[in-house]
Amino acid sequence: MTDNGQAGVIVCGIDGSHGSRLALQEAIRTAARRGGRVRAVAVYEPPEMWAAWGYGSASAIPLPDPDTLRDEELGAARAMVDDVLEQTEWDAALPEVTVEAVPGRPAEVLVDLSRGADELVVGHRGRGAFGSMMLGSVGLGCVLHASCPVTVVPEPVAA
Repeated sequence: MTDNGQAGVIVCGIDGSHGSRLALQEAIRTAARRGGRVRAVAVYEPPEMWAAWGYGSASAIPLPDPDTLRDEELGAARAMVDDVLEQTEWDAALPEVTVEAVPGRPAEVLVDLSRGADELVVGHRGRGAFGSMMLGSVGLGCVLHASCPVTVVPEPVAA
């Protein structure tokens, strides 16, 4: 619960990966148990962060329109959320799930959004046998700097 007695918000970072799908499932289940809501956030790099386009021959390539880029990211995020909602069997009534696309660096944006959240949920990132023991840069940034509890959802272990 938030300080004003309203049901809390669980922020979930999504990027279309399998790990973010698992994180979204966990966020929805947790919000359903708590009577809260989910704020699914896809963070993307805006064109002004693409510094390489400003140098050499690449500078002749026009930058994408920021509104079009945001709309495409939001559409992809909504499609992923809709797919998770349809493809998962739920034990309880579904909470409210809002979907947003926000420009910036993922860890920084999610940490900023954690200030108004009851929990932040992200997927585990790692590659290979050694990498699977390591926490990805977004997850690590969130764990170290978020203003609320952070849940990092691991990939299931293959039997």
